[in-house]
Amino acid sequence: MGLVRGLLPWLAGFNSAGRCRLRDPPADGFWTPPLGGAGSAHGGRPRHTGSTTRLARVNEIEIGRGKRGRRAYSFDDIAVVPSRRTRDPEEVSVGWQIDAYHFDLPIIAAPMDSVMSPETAIAFGRLGGLPVLDLEGLWTRYADPRPLLEEIAGLPVEGATARMQEIYREEIQPELIVERLREIRAAGVTVAGALSPQRTQQFWRTVVDAGVDLFVIRGTTVSAEHVSGQAEPLNLKRFIYELDVPVIVGGVASYTPALHLMRTGAAGVLVGFGGGAAHTTRRTLGIHAPIASAIADVAAARRDYLDESGGRYVHVIADGGVGTSGDIVKAVACGADAVMLGAALARAAEAPGAGHHWGPEAHHSTLPRGERVAVGSVGSLEEILFGPSRTADGTTNLVGALRRAMATTGYLDVKEFQRVEVIVAPHQRS
Repeated sequence: MGLVRGLLPWLAGFNSAGRCRLRDPPADGFWTPPLGGAGSAHGGRPRHTGSTTRLARVNEIEIGRGKRGRRAYSFDDIAVVPSRRTRDPEEVSVGWQIDAYHFDLPIIAAPMDSVMSPETAIAFGRLGGLPVLDLEGLWTRYADPRPLLEEIAGLPVEGATARMQEIYREEIQPELIVERLREIRAAGVTVAGALSPQRTQQFWRTVVDAGVDLFVIRGTTVSAEHVSGQAEPLNLKRFIYELDVPVIVGGVASYTPALHLMRTGAAGVLVGFGGGAAHTTRRTLGIHAPIASAIADVAAARRDYLDESGGRYVHVIADGGVGTSGDIVKAVACGADAVMLGAALARAAEAPGAGHHWGPEAHHSTLPRGERVAVGSVGSLEEILFGPSRTADGTTNLVGALRRAMATTGYLDVKEFQRVEVIVAPHQRS
């Protein structure tokens, strides 16, 4: 009888239909096991306590006797659940605003040479998204990089990395940074440029003087507390405070680093680490963060920072592992305000990569952590965003699919859609 009484609180987690109703863990993530027996002072109920000696951390798995690990989820592990209400897709809003800048689409074009040139940046901005030009890429190293882009696309797999390292060895020219940004501004679209944390102190003045609307500091991982005994690191808090331009910074992949970046004054935080199509970070460094859990963790940091700061909202932007329309839907469902797309846009007929995709990690001078990958071409930039789609693989009509998912689950805008129900349902892509 004591065992039965001890199980009753857990059986209560099932509703009359036999479905499991997950109970929320306490704030510090610990439960005591059920205390069995009718004579128990707690009646067999789980008891919350701060002592870690008798508790097992929720969602942790024992890797071995000396190490435990938290279970994390990728987009393929989760799915969105329909609700009791549906809407017409035409009535759904997918607009997004960061600082004073409004965009028709919650989509940012990744600052990668295979995705963005000044020409494609202008086209993408006119379609309603936010284009970001890589200010350390070929367009700021060469007056005319088109022949080199064609060469990279045609390189054989063997030797591609070595040749790319040679091409990207050319020095960045500040006058080309100014020229490229002014070209985009002259077209009347929002101007955004990206630098790595290592190059920000060297070129930020050039970038700001050229007239950017949004400044992106993007690295494989960015922290607010970089420690270096060789050179003075970039003080993000002081830098962002003194800069008269909204800053988006990242990537991060967990709660605490994200919270620290939000405290620097960033307008947005990029979420992702080694999850992109062209990344090999997991193989080279052994570091990886499943993107669904990473977004949910950073969204929790946003919520807590909103309370801590008295109402300052920091945008969460999924960056990496967002390759299809279904991934965009799940990113927003996990808490993202917008997504940054690389490979998905590299598939456009106009993309500079000509059916290939690579990031700055692919040509690192001493430790490449990425590679050039073939992604093919599935249609024009407009078809990728708005259709019509001629395949059912989620690579075209990305915005139409997001609208349809929001309408099917009954949500009116992107912010509301962050509250949609999500279940763990592992799926193997065919």
